Amino acid sequence: MTHLDEMPRKEAIKPLALAYYFIPFFLCALIGFFDSIYLAVSHYRVHSDMSYTSFCAVSRALNCDTVSSSPYAIFLNVPLAVWGVLGYGWVVSILILALDSRLRTKRLWPTLFWLSFLYCIGSLILAWISSILIHSYCIMCILSYLVNFSLLYYAWFVNRRFGDAGLLKGLIPDLKALWLLRKKTIPIVSGFLLIAAGLVAAMPAYWETIPLEPDDSVATGVTEEGYPWIGAENPTLTIHEFSDYMCFQCKKMHFFLRELVQLFPDRIRLVHRHFPMDYQYNPLVADKFHSGTGKMSIIAIYASYKEQFWRVNDFLFEIAEQKKDFNTRTIADLMGVPSGELAAALQSKSIRLRLKHDIAVGIDLGVTGTPGFMIDGKVYTGTIPKDVLQKMMSENEK
Repeated sequence: MTHLDEMPRKEAIKPLALAYYFIPFFLCALIGFFDSIYLAVSHYRVHSDMSYTSFCAVSRALNCDTVSSSPYAIFLNVPLAVWGVLGYGWVVSILILALDSRLRTKRLWPTLFWLSFLYCIGSLILAWISSILIHSYCIMCILSYLVNFSLLYYAWFVNRRFGDAGLLKGLIPDLKALWLLRKKTIPIVSGFLLIAAGLVAAMPAYWETIPLEPDDSVATGVTEEGYPWIGAENPTLTIHEFSDYMCFQCKKMHFFLRELVQLFPDRIRLVHRHFPMDYQYNPLVADKFHSGTGKMSIIAIYASYKEQFWRVNDFLFEIAEQKKDFNTRTIADLMGVPSGELAAALQSKSIRLRLKHDIAVGIDLGVTGTPGFMIDGKVYTGTIPKDVLQKMMSENEK
């Protein structure tokens, strides 16, 4: 009996070899496909569900939510995870075409190799972005990187073992093979192109936060301790938020709570408290993290002295999400004060001491990260639990 490895290449593709090579490749592609579906759903929930935290948001360094909330998670107005669903679906479609008996299962492996090669290049770019620009990694994204390199290896190995042409020379026979199968190929290609074009043209930008329109009817003020508040003058519920302007979850929860205040302006009060996760200001942060957010807090404290806190607060959240360097002249123009005066405020010892005091009070209360919330004397970190949110809503709707 002849062993499979001893058979000539052109005769070696048999049902047993299909089980060895097609099935693992197919399973890898399916893992990537469902991984991308999970990432797409998670991306949507991160931006739309106030109480959602993904299972892999375990630390600052390993945090899928941080990666999902970055602007790098969007490409051509479509979440990268959605492109991943299409990409792996395309791989599965090509693999199914390769099973056509007319190809004798030898064709399309060069095509699958180069497609996987492009995916691997994309993985390296995204890994670089996570490391250098986001400073956080997504476990499920890392899984997709492993899938891509596995697909690359399988396609290279099968073509090397059974192919009748090299990886570059094999592309021409692959094109001929796809043309041979044009009754299947053309509808598949057309379908993917139409879906991609439709997504680019009509994908709702659910990840964009719509700035709140100023509502002069909602009261504002400063607590006895000096913290700015907005909402009810005689509240039945007071929510203290400990926030960092570069923290996406902080922005998401802040604007959600602002909408809640606008719904119940006579019952709910929101108190803003600074807790920048800037290593230069916050003793809880040992490494370089959210550098610059301490200065943003100083600007916001200065704005509260000028009774313009909430307008400047919203602006700081917006420019932080856009990853732009803040320009003191722009903020000074927004406030209607000389830019030199604002620049001097950044060096003010009294304002710096105020910020240092805010951070120290937060630490004493048990705040360990942002966002943090204190409701009825109880501190919550990361988000407000769903049952607490539901209780807040139901009590204020009565």
